Amino acid sequence: MTTELVDLSVPIATGMPVYPGDPEVAVGPALTAARDGVNVLALHLGSQSGTHVDAPFHIDDALPTLDELPLERFAGPAVVVDARGREPRSAIGAEAFAAVPAGGVPPIVLVATGWSAHWGTGAYAAHPYLTEEAARLLVDRGVRTVGIDALSVDPSGQAGPAEDFPAHRVLCGAHAVIAENLTGLDRVLAAQAAGRPVEAWLLPLRLPGADGAPVRAVARLGPV
Repeated sequence: MTTELVDLSVPIATGMPVYPGDPEVAVGPALTAARDGVNVLALHLGSQSGTHVDAPFHIDDALPTLDELPLERFAGPAVVVDARGREPRSAIGAEAFAAVPAGGVPPIVLVATGWSAHWGTGAYAAHPYLTEEAARLLVDRGVRTVGIDALSVDPSGQAGPAEDFPAHRVLCGAHAVIAENLTGLDRVLAAQAAGRPVEAWLLPLRLPGADGAPVRAVARLGPV
């Protein structure tokens, strides 16, 4: 069995889903080969558009910005947690992460809710989310990168003060990276169940002083 790369990113497109209140996404030609001799796209999007990572600065001016984090936060061995089959807006508690190892090199933890199947529909914002206790368990086990195939690790549609986002507060307070709007985790789960090692790559745009950035998220599935 050969090594495979799996794209975990949603496409960037005009009118794509965004978190309530975030900038809308628009993609269109700025230059064309027919008129200008080259094709160049104009992009209008927010730092949290599409598949992206949050830096701790996302929730607190005193926390590290994207460029202040080590690159090791964005790539490495990964564990996928199966949290599929849950009801809309249901909580994913600490018990879901009991198998995440403690000690050694902490993995990147990817949470598969299956909610990426609702991408582009009204149901997408009603996703399951991490409890504060779940986020605390991950931090206590040394995890500093957590991804989810949903709009947020917290309930969506609750824009307001930082205390409305308990999982963000715990993870960002530990200087962790959060990846959101992942897709394709079913395939990674199946590979993991077959005993294949998994690595994740969540490398963001290099934006100085940023709260986050879009990423091309990729999983590397090794041979058994």
